[in-house]
Amino acid sequence: MEAADLVVAYLEQIGVEFVFGVPGGAIEPLYNALARSARRGGPRSVVARHETGAAFMADGYARETGRIGVCCATSGPGATNLITGVACAYENEIPMLVISGQPSLHLLGRGALQESSGAGIDTVAMFRTCTRYSALISHPDQMENQLVSALLSAQQPTPGPVHLSIPVDVQRSQLKSGPSYDLAHLLQPGSAVDDAAVRQLQAQLAQAQRLVVLIGSGCGEAIELVIELVERMAAVFVVTPDAKGFISPRHPLYRGVFGFAGHPSAVAAMNDKDVDLILVVGSALSEWTSNGWSESLLNDRLVHIDSCEAHLTHSPMARLHVRGRIRPVFERLLRTLRRDSTKEIAVGEKRRFKKISADDPFKSPSAGAPIKPQYLMRELGWRSPPDTRFLVDSGNSTAWAIHDLAMHDHRPSAGGWMRVTMNFAPMGWAIGGAVGTALANRKVPVVCVTGDGSLLMNGQEMTVALTEKLSVVFVILNDSALGMVKHGQRLAGAEQIGFELPVVDFRLLAESMGIPGHVIRTAEDFESLDLDAILRNPGPTVLDVRIDREEVPPMGLRLKILGTAK
Repeated sequence: MEAADLVVAYLEQIGVEFVFGVPGGAIEPLYNALARSARRGGPRSVVARHETGAAFMADGYARETGRIGVCCATSGPGATNLITGVACAYENEIPMLVISGQPSLHLLGRGALQESSGAGIDTVAMFRTCTRYSALISHPDQMENQLVSALLSAQQPTPGPVHLSIPVDVQRSQLKSGPSYDLAHLLQPGSAVDDAAVRQLQAQLAQAQRLVVLIGSGCGEAIELVIELVERMAAVFVVTPDAKGFISPRHPLYRGVFGFAGHPSAVAAMNDKDVDLILVVGSALSEWTSNGWSESLLNDRLVHIDSCEAHLTHSPMARLHVRGRIRPVFERLLRTLRRDSTKEIAVGEKRRFKKISADDPFKSPSAGAPIKPQYLMRELGWRSPPDTRFLVDSGNSTAWAIHDLAMHDHRPSAGGWMRVTMNFAPMGWAIGGAVGTALANRKVPVVCVTGDGSLLMNGQEMTVALTEKLSVVFVILNDSALGMVKHGQRLAGAEQIGFELPVVDFRLLAESMGIPGHVIRTAEDFESLDLDAILRNPGPTVLDVRIDREEVPPMGLRLKILGTAK
């Protein structure tokens, strides 16, 4: 087999179904291998419209499946176009294999077209700053060991992208045998836990009079155990913005989002002077997830539980660090609580969850008025099926969704019902991410909440959803502006500059691509939509929502950190 076939064989071994990318001469042998694989029902290629979109798709696929997302590009500009999406995956700890091509080995350093080895533009060095592993494979005999090392590094100890740059002649080199390793077994997550720290935490819980739990994005695999501990302890819980999708906003012990675009009720829970113990579970405690490094959180009441050593370095003031995978840590904690405690919410009470969430109440706008984003978020969540996946883009979309989007009911999933990016948060991520999510799971509806600015950057990826016949609804918050820039400038008293966008009819743009679209101007327009039919449509749909341009998103935390808050 060719070396490129070995790559595909290992991807098949670990359950990867798709490789997202844009083909080119220096990556051609990999595409030949994918073509051979597709004919026998193995992993196949999905052609993105831009390499950044391919990385976003791999990100969405990984979040939905829990497997490694894979993207590829040719050498030179193909590889550099991947970097934004790869950096986003790095900061959000998404496992990803990134493959880039190179000219043949004997041409390196001679000015070959789109060469990007160390002799010119060095993409291996570029990727080294935003991956867990980045290497040039300079001999066919290196292929298997480098590939396996990279894939293991993508999952352990902290998930993230890895990069291999493979010259075209190495890709087509003949190898004597197929895979030598059982990679699926090697990728099984470890269960190492700091048992001494767990025992200390059990003692702390036994003495706690009033407990608040902050649920972070690392809790996906153990969310039901975390909630059980909250219930047994008669505690309350809040969530970071990127963990809202794991929980029901109607749970009676939920106090809202703590962090960017969050809720006063969550801040009040943290500020409660009677609280003597705060558990932070699975969070890096960055700007957006710590409410701007709030002192109400970062103090000596804090116990930080996380599998990632780097996350624990962000809480040196904590009274205790508990290192280990979240699930086995909580299994140990609950083993004691189940034996010693009778505190538990009855099943009947659990079913009588509050009809409203911690989100601020909002009245419907008057008839004929421009639709308000708060209303759109509320109705979109409540009218969508419980297995819907919402992917939300950077900008106004993120702020409104974190604050106001809430499901009437939801079915738990590892990636959560709402997915956003923190830290390195590129515009347009949700567009490609929604495509990757829908390919990963065709059984669930997928809704991409994006803005007109993001759509103008990355909207071409909607045509991939059309080609693949994916049920994705692209909801575009259209205010003819870079909304957060506009409102941020106004709130800061800054110059009003650079935020205007042209008035675009995205329905017509969608229809030019062969995608059905609707323009929504009022609440009545949205109410008249047959949303159930749209979500069942075996293909994408665009909703061009002309939101009230004067509604200010809940972005005060960002202004405070920038030092521009008035």
